[in-house]
Parts: sequence; structure tokens; C-alpha cells
Amino acid sequence: MRLLNLISIVAVAGVMAGCSTTSGSVKQPSGPEAIASEKALVMPPPGGPSIVSVVETKRGNGVEQTLSLFTSSSVPGQNFMKVQFLGASGSNPDTGSAGYRMFSETGMSREAFASVPGVAMARNTTFLQNSYGPFSYASGRSRGGDTCIYGWQQIRSSRAAHTQTRNFGMIQVKLRLCDARASERQLLAVMYGYTITGTLNGEIWNPYGDVRGADPTLGQTGTPIYPDEGGYRQTSMPLGYEPAPQAVGRVTVRRAVVTRPQPAAPQPVVQQAPPVGPRVPLPDAPQQSSQMVAPGSPAQPAAPAQQSARAGGVAVPSPDCIGDAAMTAACRR
Repeated sequence: MRLLNLISIVAVAGVMAGCSTTSGSVKQPSGPEAIASEKALVMPPPGGPSIVSVVETKRGNGVEQTLSLFTSSSVPGQNFMKVQFLGASGSNPDTGSAGYRMFSETGMSREAFASVPGVAMARNTTFLQNSYGPFSYASGRSRGGDTCIYGWQQIRSSRAAHTQTRNFGMIQVKLRLCDARASERQLLAVMYGYTITGTLNGEIWNPYGDVRGADPTLGQTGTPIYPDEGGYRQTSMPLGYEPAPQAVGRVTVRRAVVTRPQPAAPQPVVQQAPPVGPRVPLPDAPQQSSQMVAPGSPAQPAAPAQQSARAGGVAVPSPDCIGDAAMTAACRR
């Protein structure tokens, strides 16, 4: 009888336990999650490109974020900036751990071609370095004239800085950027000007290594220090991403110009000045008395013609007026 009662009690307890497990709370599986732009672990430089959205994925050994950036290009695809923090344990064990892999030349070249389809990308062989250390990039130009770059950087302390308790973390940054109005220099400025705002907890995951001491040349003779880097020389690399303004086409309207005939200018009338001095008569004109005429004075009436012509001032008498006949009235005229 006691054995039968014990079996009944165990059966009732099992049924009650089964009912309690079926009434649990709802759980959302962990995965990529959209977050606010202010929570991004990396920020573009001042001047852009601006952040459109941020998607975050928590891993068992770190965090990954993909920042979608403003895109002004005809090349297919979205501009983005990816950042990956590796080393912190316990962030989200449900999604597994990300591979702790170093960058390789083959892998980066493959990613560059896949991120910028249709554009022939060429890797830059010049050694470059920003505030976080060395980085590299590939660039190309599309058929439509758009400029594209794909940059990558791995921030990790040197092997000499590794100890048993510190400097094992790593940060990886990738950038895909295409623009129709910016040059390669302007796009490359993003790799120089971006800022990492996130950190890894604990000295064991420090990706930057030991803090660098002061410059040993400080206070020494023969090492001048100028107010700007390089000694009164401007830096050739801009700090911000600012593409050239888009050219706006102007329509030139040409108006037809009707030329009207101008009236002929009146010809000036040349007034001859009156003669000054003695007047010389023409051979067939009646002789006039010679007199001085002042300019602008009214003309004087001509003297009556003399009966006898005065040639050289000598009067020749008529043959009939010789002798006593010279006193007659006819000869006196």
C-alpha cells in the first residue's frame, strides 16, 4: 500500500513539472541587430562620409559592426566601413566565435574585387601609416569616371609586446568607398582621419601594446621643434572627406541682334574766311578799288568804274583830246 502511494506521488510531481516547463518566457535568438549611429565603435573623419545605418553582431569572442555610409556613385554596391573587435570572451556565446585570422594579401585582393564589381582594382605598394599604424589599400576607376578605394588595417601589438597576461587583442578595419566627384586623395583621407571609439576590456586584450614613452630628443640640442609638423610645411593629405561640388550646367541663351541702319551724319559746312588785304581783280572783271577788308566786317560797295583804264597807274588820252580840245566837256569825262 505504501509503495502504491509513493508511485502516485512521483507521477503527480512529474506531471506538474511538465506543465511548468511549457509556460516559459519567449526568447529572441541572437543575431545581427540595428543600433543607433551614436553607438558605432568607429567614426568617419570630420566632413564625412555620413553614417546611414549601423548593424552589430555580437560574437563569443568579440563584436562586429558594419557601418553603411552615404553613397554617391554609379558603381553597384553600398559604401561601408567594417570594424571587428577580437579577443573579449563571453560577449555572446550563442552565436559562436569569430575566426582569429590575420590579413593576407590574397584574401584582401579577393575582397577588394568582390566589394567593387566591374572596377579593375590595383593594390598600392607604398608603405602608408596613420595614427593606429600601417595600413594598405587598392584603388580603381570605373568606366563612368567614379573613383573607388578599398582599404584595410589590422591593429595588433607586436609579438615582442606579448606577455602571459596582456596585449592579445586585435582590431580589424575595412573600408569600401566609391564617389563620382572625389579624387583618390580625398577618399584616402578617410583612412587617415577615422577614429576608433570602442575598447576591449582588460589589459590582456589590449591591441595597442605598451604605451610609447616620450621622444628622447626632447630637451636635446640640435633637434629644433617647429610649430607645425615637418617644419613650416603644410601637410599634403587633407584631414576631411569633402568631394568637389557637382558642376551645374548653364544654358546660354543667345539673343539675335538686329542692326538698324544709322542715318548719315551731316557733313560739316566749311566757311571760308573773307580775304584779308588788297583784292586783285580778274582780267575780264571791272576793276575795283583796292582796299583793306577786316575779317567779319560788312562788304563795302564797289567804286564806280573809271572812264579810262588805269594800267600801271598811267592814263592814255584819246587823240581827239590833244591841244585845245582837251578842255572840252567830252574829254573831261
